[in-house]
Amino acid sequence: MTAPDERAGDPPQDAPQDAPERRPAAADPFAPPPAAPRGWTPPPAWGAPSGAGTVPAPGPGPSGAAPSGGGTPHAEAPRRVDPYAAPRPFPGGAPQRPPAPTGWGSPSPWGAPAGPAASPYAVPGAPAGTLPPTPLPTDPAAAPAPTLLPPGALPPPMPDLGVPARGRRRSRGRRLPLGVVAGLVVAAFGAGLLGGVVGARLDRDDAHLADAGLPAAVGTGSGDRAPDSVAGIAAAVLPSVVSIEVSSASGGSTGSGLVLRQDGYILTNHHVVAGAAGAGSSIVVLLADGSQLPGTVVGSTSDYDLAVVKVEAEGLTPLVLGDSDQVQVGDPVVAIGAPLGLAGTVTTGIVSALNRPVAAGDGAEETAFINAIQTDAAINPGNSGGPLVNAAGEVVGINSAIAQPPGASATSGGSIGLGFAIPSNQARRTAEQLIETGVATYPVIGVLLDGSYTGEGVQVSSEPQGGQQPVTPGGPAERAGIRAGDVILAIDGRPVTASDELVVAIRARNPGDAVTLRVRAADGAERDVRVVLDESAQG
Repeated sequence: MTAPDERAGDPPQDAPQDAPERRPAAADPFAPPPAAPRGWTPPPAWGAPSGAGTVPAPGPGPSGAAPSGGGTPHAEAPRRVDPYAAPRPFPGGAPQRPPAPTGWGSPSPWGAPAGPAASPYAVPGAPAGTLPPTPLPTDPAAAPAPTLLPPGALPPPMPDLGVPARGRRRSRGRRLPLGVVAGLVVAAFGAGLLGGVVGARLDRDDAHLADAGLPAAVGTGSGDRAPDSVAGIAAAVLPSVVSIEVSSASGGSTGSGLVLRQDGYILTNHHVVAGAAGAGSSIVVLLADGSQLPGTVVGSTSDYDLAVVKVEAEGLTPLVLGDSDQVQVGDPVVAIGAPLGLAGTVTTGIVSALNRPVAAGDGAEETAFINAIQTDAAINPGNSGGPLVNAAGEVVGINSAIAQPPGASATSGGSIGLGFAIPSNQARRTAEQLIETGVATYPVIGVLLDGSYTGEGVQVSSEPQGGQQPVTPGGPAERAGIRAGDVILAIDGRPVTASDELVVAIRARNPGDAVTLRVRAADGAERDVRVVLDESAQG
């Protein structure tokens, strides 16, 4: 049993220095305390010792060891007291607290008041007989205990110096004029407004605007177009252009036409209405105002690829047939018709060439030889029979054919910038004949040409063909002295290099007209001969 005045862990002052020190195992500070034994009651508080109230100083035994029965520090190294261990029972029962001496008050928590003898383990400055308490082990998880400083340990506080009062000083700076201030305010407002507008536009995440702000159109009305402009020409010509639809047992076809007379005579191409000759066929004419009228063929010729159709109508607006002999290469022209069934289509171009020998027609047995006007105005299937007009709105040609690349089908091609029209002078003569007689004639010189000849000019055939003589007896050529086998080099000074060129050049004249032919005989001699053209019926 350890004396109450011994401090756990402190070695005795007179213990041998060479005694081995035993270190007990460290207790787990976080382990729960053991349960108290059943029937255990806490010991009474330490009171004053019995007797004189003093604690005798321990002394060494005979052999330097502590006397038996006393738990002095000289017996062995002190053991660390477990604060959570249950108290051990006293031998012989719990000690009785002696009565306090006369005159004592309440017992001190540190022990009895000091007696006559002083203990070497007494607390310095404490009354005699006061024993130090047993220290508890340090809790590593506990907060450090506050340290109390003795009075006077801290320095005196700083004196309150205060804040000096701010003196009022009068500003001596110059004031801005009121106009300058107003200008600055207006400028700041304007800059803010501009920044807001720009920021709003930049902040938009798409291309939409609150106000599109497109410029207003300042156009001119249709009445402001010049009469010789394309718009002016189209406005004057379109009311006189019609569309033609033909239905037959073998199929149908479409084309265009122009009004020749106000009482319903319409000029078109022969190949447009050629399918209407059979039984059960019909022709429908679509006028510019949208009305549809049935039509009948007045007359048609495959030699010139022209036909006249009549509708029962009055008050139509006819077009004027101009003089095609006055047309020059480079003149502006306008083509109007219904290409691919699109009525009222207008295209423009120029005259690209004159006197082009063109074989036009339906591509079958009926072929027309045309001394054509070439144009780069777009002409497509369906334009056939429509007018080609000049800047004055006069008809100078009847659109009839288009050029095709080699190997292309005649029914599947379109415009490649090479269109051909029958000259208006030829169309006038043929139309008059068809209206008056229903048939048309053409001029001839009375010779058969050799298609196999490949030299300069064209050669009159040397042998009969199909029962016909090379030179018609009594015809214009025989009367002029032309013989079989002669070569014709030119007509009216214009060289000819193919049979079609000579044919179209002759058919461009009228029967009874005289032409001059340059002829080379079989012996090589060349001469000029004058030939008066004869008339031949169509077919």
